[in-house]
Amino acid sequence: MSRKPKKGYFVKGHFVAEGSELDQELKLAMKWGQSTSKTDAKRESEELQELGEALLTLRSDLFKPLPLTDKLAEALADAKRITNFEGKRRQMQFIGKLMRLQDPETLDAVRHALELQRLGHSYDTEQLHLAEQWRDRLIDNDDAVQEWIAQHPGTDIQQLRALVRQARKDAPPPDKAAVSQGLAPRQGRAYREIFQLVKATLKSEASPDDTSEEDHDE
Repeated sequence: MSRKPKKGYFVKGHFVAEGSELDQELKLAMKWGQSTSKTDAKRESEELQELGEALLTLRSDLFKPLPLTDKLAEALADAKRITNFEGKRRQMQFIGKLMRLQDPETLDAVRHALELQRLGHSYDTEQLHLAEQWRDRLIDNDDAVQEWIAQHPGTDIQQLRALVRQARKDAPPPDKAAVSQGLAPRQGRAYREIFQLVKATLKSEASPDDTSEEDHDE
């Protein structure tokens, strides 16, 4: 049975299959040569190399669904293993070249995944700061305890009040010398447990699906 002929064209006597790496390189060269200036082409090349470098920092759950070519995925994996500075630099240049061969839909997916990760980190930081503020207010003020209970009725009230009482007992006396040096006093276990309780409550009530948070202990 005869094989179905591949679609393509000839360039200087050489057959170029449609969709092949050479086909993409030729189309890219044509695009840069006809529709963009050298300055624009250089700027686009640098932007895509930076995008490729950013892929090395992407969380695995956001990286795996990306429709990257096998060659690019392998190049990124190799880049993570290379520790030599010059070798790393050459590998990133290679990745930049492969990024220029990705279709626009893939590049859009990469940008979207990186934005999701950035927003996730911003959300985590905001939530941690909010939990820290609530912890300090709960320990300092009984009115804050009542306010928390009113806003979060699912809280174990007895546990919270017991932790607050213990944290107040454990609170170290103010050390003016340490404060002047910017050193935080060492806190007891109840202080940390209040933070974990508050953080878990805030996360369970309002946490986007795409965030990834590590435990934060103080």
